[in-house]
Amino acid sequence: MSLHPATPDLIAEGARILRAGGLVAFPTETVYGLGADATQPNAVARIFEAKGRPAFNPLIIHLGQAEWVADFAEPDDRFHELARTFWPGPLSLVLNQKSKSPIAQLATAGLKTVAVRCPMGAVANALLNSAGRPLAAPSANRSGSISPTLAEHVADSLGNKVDLILDGGPCSIGLESTVLDLTTPEAVILRPGAITSEQIDAVIGPVTTAASAAHKPKSPGQMLSHYAPILPLRLNATTAAAGEAFLGFGPTVGATLNLSESGDLSQAAKNLFAMMRSLDDPRRFNAIAVAPVPETGVGAAINDRLRRAAFQ
Repeated sequence: MSLHPATPDLIAEGARILRAGGLVAFPTETVYGLGADATQPNAVARIFEAKGRPAFNPLIIHLGQAEWVADFAEPDDRFHELARTFWPGPLSLVLNQKSKSPIAQLATAGLKTVAVRCPMGAVANALLNSAGRPLAAPSANRSGSISPTLAEHVADSLGNKVDLILDGGPCSIGLESTVLDLTTPEAVILRPGAITSEQIDAVIGPVTTAASAAHKPKSPGQMLSHYAPILPLRLNATTAAAGEAFLGFGPTVGATLNLSESGDLSQAAKNLFAMMRSLDDPRRFNAIAVAPVPETGVGAAINDRLRRAAFQ
């Protein structure tokens, strides 16, 4: 699969492919998404087939404008406050669907709820608004494997299963969006991300964090095993054992690669998936050891991804 720079002409071609029921991989600020028209059941089915994704795992619906939400969901006051504050950006919000929602049932795994977000970034915004359709867009990689933050990662993982890969360079955040459930009286974080619980608290008040959901997740990213490399992952390591790659954080002696030598959590988040991919080489290593990462701010999201990647 050849990669194509995300020029205006190629974005317009991507929009045409999407309206025709095809699959287009495109960059967002979080990771590369695998987009399909969320109102076309056959197009959504192609996402699940390409990724090998279980049908009980719902998708996030991406929007060109916040106003599109009213076409298929029931936003409340909390939604409007959060959307005004964080959209476009890396926050997905779970809402109740309208009774006659045009969103394909497969996209929501048959649930009466739907996760929505308005992504940041010129390519994603231009593609969505050119297509004029809500897009179901999970990460553009095989289900359960390391998420893609470069167009090359998409090609390596999915190859010719995608009709077009728009190359917009590296993703600026590098971790999937925070997912917040607004269908309960108290908002619940279903998946941590770059928008932290402290930031959400400041807008709508206290939130809680959900446990994993292995069988009937309400949003992506709740599976116990996810984001996994081929090699075993050993967490909270202070040194590497014989044959291990060592992924450091902060001042780390002997690190093969370092997420952030200065201890910058945002830099670490941006580097996480790309560095995991680089070290995931059975020809060179037999496992990957990862140094401790603080459980503060976006560190909570980094550790969430690492724990799921290490789950056996």
